[in-house]
Formats: sequence, structure tokens, C-alpha cells
Amino acid sequence: MATQQRRPPAPATARPVSPDSEAVDEEIVLDTRSFEPMIPDLFTQLPPVRDSLVTGTSQVQDETVGVCLPFLSGEDAAFEYNEHGVPRLDRERHVRFLHKSLGRLPGAFVAADASRPWFLYWCLAALTLLGEDVTSYRESVAETARSMQNDTGGFGGGGRQLSHLATTYAVVLSLALVGGEEAYEVVDRKAMWRWLCSLKQPDGGFQVCLGGEEDIREKGAYCAAIIITLLGLPLDLTPESPAWTGDSSVNLLSGVGDYVRRCQTFEGGISGQPNAEAHGAYAFCALGCLALLDHPARSIPSYLDVPRLIAWLSSRQYAPEGGFSGRTNKLVDGCYSFWVGGCFPLIEACLNSGGAGGASAAPDGPAAAATTTSSSTNSRGGLPPADDTLFSREGLIRNSDAYHSCYVLSGLSSAQHQWELDEPDAPPPPQQQQQQQQQPDEENETAASSDASPPKAAAAAADLVWAVLPYLEGVQIFDNKDRVRPIHPVYAIPQQNVLAMKEYFRKKQGL
Repeated sequence: MATQQRRPPAPATARPVSPDSEAVDEEIVLDTRSFEPMIPDLFTQLPPVRDSLVTGTSQVQDETVGVCLPFLSGEDAAFEYNEHGVPRLDRERHVRFLHKSLGRLPGAFVAADASRPWFLYWCLAALTLLGEDVTSYRESVAETARSMQNDTGGFGGGGRQLSHLATTYAVVLSLALVGGEEAYEVVDRKAMWRWLCSLKQPDGGFQVCLGGEEDIREKGAYCAAIIITLLGLPLDLTPESPAWTGDSSVNLLSGVGDYVRRCQTFEGGISGQPNAEAHGAYAFCALGCLALLDHPARSIPSYLDVPRLIAWLSSRQYAPEGGFSGRTNKLVDGCYSFWVGGCFPLIEACLNSGGAGGASAAPDGPAAAATTTSSSTNSRGGLPPADDTLFSREGLIRNSDAYHSCYVLSGLSSAQHQWELDEPDAPPPPQQQQQQQQQPDEENETAASSDASPPKAAAAAADLVWAVLPYLEGVQIFDNKDRVRPIHPVYAIPQQNVLAMKEYFRKKQGL
């Protein structure tokens, strides 16, 4: 078994972080010492066990390993490494790349016209993670968002395009990132509420657009829950909603937990729809949904088999690559540093408060973090490097892009910070927990799916304030200048931006 050399951890000092303070996202300075490389041998050598059958997939896998090993072993002379053997974050070049990506794009990008809101979010979020002030984009983001908003509610991918939950999610988060009244007032909240009601389905899920499919991912329930809670929308349904029953206890979040439950697969992961393949991004969105229904210590074990989910998430980390894959038997991809790695703060909030008793697991922090950082050094800017280090199910991709820049940096933030949540006030009795964890049978499934998510519990969950600190125990592998800002474990933007938008709409009377 491969072993890792350990030395005494560096002493760390951190300024107290108050959830109510504007400094909640400020850099926390660590006092580090010089150590020898700390990457475990498992992630710096060829795998000890190999399948002798050669296939197209195994050949691409070998190529992927061949690219990762020089980064993790510190043997690539083209890159600068810190004293721990971790490649440095090329912050300035990434910043230039992201600012450029917010400008006029080449003609080939016309094929991605319906994804314009996503480019806004990816670039603004990544710049914020790198410590850049994006408020200078407030006016242009507000103007762009207005052109995408439909009178019937929601935002499309561009002017005169159909409103969609994915693009609406991206626009709302972009407005939250630039902040300010000018940005917040772009949203027609009353039309947004009516539109969301029209997408709500009787089984608890959401259509992604009128007449579209149901989806748990960023295109469905998670997306809707983020929009509802950030904008402070009412949970009541309109009579025109497909989910309307006349029962006032049935609301926009009713049945979401049971819909998420039905998406957990035999592997333990989460699929986008019941009876489909488990995927890393769906796992994050499922956990995010549940964290907005109630305290994670109650909601997550109430609807998911947590030990099986942890086993599946942990299996997504590969050696020697160190990164995460999105699905079983797929290659590692930088974006899953967030989609999979970002699941663990929510899992920890569940476990640390006593949920899912006996379950415990986490990815190899130093290896995952080091791999994420090694994917972030690009001579042209952007994540990962243009030369070699972006991987996907298609194999090696050699061009930088805003999507992976955003989610690799988000994954790096998740690896560098720990988030803590207070204990839930009043956990349900063990008998009730056991009843909630039982899979509803065919006879009572309809009734379970239509159970209302208690509005008070959902409101309390949405208002939970998380406390953040860097990891202070164990080996410190990052220099201070290679650290990025923390982001909210559920909303995937800095917590101060979340609180500012919620507070603004909380003070407004009605819609």
C-alpha cells in the first residue's frame, strides 16, 4: 500500500470569521513552513494494477494518466511549483482570460448563443473567486439581463428566446455577483413567481421550460430552489399551476425531497431523473435541493441513503490522476472538482450534526486539491492549461473555456475551505427519521410525493448562515497567494452576495 510522508502541520492563524461580517469572504492568512513535496505516492506513480485488455477507452485513460503524472510528481519543468510540490495558481493570466471572455467572442461562438447567461455567470464567478471586483460590470450585466427577460417570467438564453430554468438560474446568480439595486431591480419577481408555478409538476419536480422535460440538475429542481430562495418568492402555488390541488399546504417545494429520493440509483449516486444513470452534477444539485428544504442533518438522511452516496462519491476520485470523474468508468474532468468535490461540505454538514449515523468518508484532500491546482496553470490563461490538462469523456481537450475555469476554481475553493453549520434546533425523533428513510411503496408513493415541505423549515434552511475557515489541521500544501475565495456550499457564489440579495428582497413589501 502506498504511504505518504507526514511532517508536523504548519501552525495556522486565522482571523475570526463572523457570518454577519462583510469580511466573511476575505482572505485568511496562514503561516506556512517549507516542506518537501507532500503528494502521496499513490498519485505520483503508475497504477499498480492494470487491465491487460487494450481498448480505445483504455488508451485514452493511459494518455490521461501520462499527462497528470508530471504535474503531480513535480517533474514538468514548464511549471512553477511551491515548496510542497503543488503547481502555483497563475492568477494574473486567468484574470486576463476571463475578462476577455466577457467581451466580444469569435464567430464560432454563435452556436452557443443560447448560453450567453452561462458565460456571464462562469466568468463573473471565476473572477470573484480570484479576488476580482466585478461590480464594474453591474450596468452591462443589468442591461444584458433585461434583454433576456420575458414578460411571462424568467430569462431566456438571449432576446426573444424561451425562458428556461438553466438560463434563469445563471442570470439571477450573475445579478447577485455584481450586486446593487440596479441589478436586483431587473427581475420581475411577480412574473417570475407565476412562471415557476407553471413549471411545478404534481410529482414534485419542475419542467425546465414550458412543455420541457423534468430534471433535477441545474436545469430543474435545484435551479428553481435557488431562484425561489434568493429572490424571496412566495411558496404558494397559483391556481393555474399543474401542481395545484386546492390544498394550501402544497407549495412550490412540496414533493421535491421525494423526487430527489427517487433519483438515487442502485450505485448510490443521483441521476437527473428516476431510473437514469448517476452523475456527479446531479449529486451536487440533489444535495443542494435538500439543504434548502431543511437543515442538512435532517433533510439529507431523510431522503437519501447517505452511506451509499458517500461510497459512490468517493469512488469518483481516481489514482494516479487524483481528480474526479462524473460517472462510473469515465475519465476525470476538471469540472467535477466542484460537482463532486463540492458535495462534501454538504455531506459533512449532515454527518457532523449526527445525520446518517456511522457514515464517514471524504476524498483525499491533498491529492484532490493538488490535482485541481495542477489543472489551473495555463500559459494563455483559463482553466485548465491549453496544452494538456483538461480532461472529459471525449478525451483530452486542449482549449481553455469559461465553464471549466469557473468550476475548477470552485472545486479548488472547496478543497481549500471547510464550512460549518450549527446543530439543528430540534431533530425529529428516531422513529420519525426511520419512517422518512423508508422508500415509499407503490400504495403510498403518491401521498408521500405530495407531502408539503413545511414552509417554516424551508425558510429557516434558506436563511442558514455558514461559517468558513481554511483547513487548519494536517499538512498545508497551499501558499497564501494560491488561495481563492470561499463560496457558499449551496449557492456556489460568495456568501456575502447571497446575504445581500436576500436582505434586499426581504425588505421589500410584496412582489
